[in-house]
Amino acid sequence: MLKISRQAKISKFADIEDSLRGSILLIDQGVHIDSFVKIKFVGGSGDIRIGENTYINSGTVIYSGNGISIGKNVLIASNCSLAPTNHAIKKDKNIIAQRFMPSRGGIIIEDDVWIGANTVILDGAILRKGCVVGAHSLVNKELEGYSINVGSPTKKIGYRE
Repeated sequence: MLKISRQAKISKFADIEDSLRGSILLIDQGVHIDSFVKIKFVGGSGDIRIGENTYINSGTVIYSGNGISIGKNVLIASNCSLAPTNHAIKKDKNIIAQRFMPSRGGIIIEDDVWIGANTVILDGAILRKGCVVGAHSLVNKELEGYSINVGSPTKKIGYRE
């Protein structure tokens, strides 16, 4: 089910699918979704919520998986992937025939977060209020609030003033 504020700005070139399983996409007022953003309901039955005044740049792909909560005033740069799910990996089955691993809690992005270009955010990631994630990072854990994170969730270069 799609619940999109009339005050959201969504490019006519964005590709937003509706859920076949009853998951909800909630887009609040002031949200900007740029050209070539893809929102796809796969890999679970989680909802997607995008908070007020959040900007999602071109080429970003968002999968529903185990759910995504994006807070207010979040900036997501171009070509990011948000995938709150993981495929199972077992020796006794072909990879294509396997389903998904149990949820690690989805993805939570709190308010006032900036995510750099080409970043991948995976199931179980929590980005606390005010953190900055540098371009080309992989995030699969919790990041502290008002911290600057580069490359991986364990490498930090400083704190925001």
